[in-house]
Amino acid sequence: MKLGSLKEGGRDGTLIVVSRDLSRAVRATGVARTLQIALEDWSNIAPRLDALSDALNAGDADGAFDVDVNALAAPLPRAYEFVDGSAYLPHVERVRRARGVEVPESFYVDPLMYQATSAGFYGPRDAVRVVDEAQGIDLEAEIVVITDDVPMAVTPEQAAAHIQLIGLVNDVSLRNLIPGELAKGFGFLQSKPRSALSPVFVTPDELDDAWSGSKLHLPLLTHINGEWFGAPEAGVDMQFNFAQLIAHAAKTRPLSAGTIVGSGTIANEDTSKGASCFAEKRTVEALETGAAITPFMSFGDVVRIEMLNRDGDSIFGAIEQRIERQPLP
Repeated sequence: MKLGSLKEGGRDGTLIVVSRDLSRAVRATGVARTLQIALEDWSNIAPRLDALSDALNAGDADGAFDVDVNALAAPLPRAYEFVDGSAYLPHVERVRRARGVEVPESFYVDPLMYQATSAGFYGPRDAVRVVDEAQGIDLEAEIVVITDDVPMAVTPEQAAAHIQLIGLVNDVSLRNLIPGELAKGFGFLQSKPRSALSPVFVTPDELDDAWSGSKLHLPLLTHINGEWFGAPEAGVDMQFNFAQLIAHAAKTRPLSAGTIVGSGTIANEDTSKGASCFAEKRTVEALETGAAITPFMSFGDVVRIEMLNRDGDSIFGAIEQRIERQPLP
């Protein structure tokens, strides 16, 4: 099934079930008012949502309506936790090489991960607002999984059973603020503003055999201002799968239902597949020509992130956002 949220009913939105072709939806308020509420009692609520999904796809759901993507909030408008990994080895190796920094040996056996902003997510058509272009505006096209309650110290094999939903994220980064923050030795803060989530999250069964080994084996497609930017294969070059990322995050603490776990920027060793962020593209340029050529994003630029199934149908809907100036208060 596919789940989303409308921009109504308060900060957490109103839960809707969306048809497989993303054209129709029905409010799920008779089952759960919000997606967060559903995730907190997933084993009981998911079968009822699934029945509503079956009725919707069969054309038998009362109160069904046409989907207006502009009316959609993020499926989880806010989450208790968003932990973001950096699971794609080519991206980590290239970016660090461009900075003249070695990849720690520990990375090959222990994931990189940070705690990201989760108090509010942009909807799939909301503008990305930034105060100053000089901050180095970048996208990061990623996959996320959403968990139910995860106990502390789960193994990766146990963690796989806690993956309930899958979606996409534009993990916005302000690249020119990152070096100064990392130099303090205490991680990201100002360089990581709000991110945007795909129109819907889907259950793993919607992905058929593309979901295997706790990885999603399809290209993630990005366009900038209507121009192809990249379509790296998400199931290739992923050093740690999602079960391993969840187990890493839960090593010393439980994860609350509704925790979002990100893959990090999708990247392949094969650079002909393009990039999922400007930092990656600029790094490849610098390694190949001696200098980064492509600038970061400017006000007015539009980013589109989408994943298609093998029949060419959109799975999660598209994140499509314009970069806009944030007025000062």
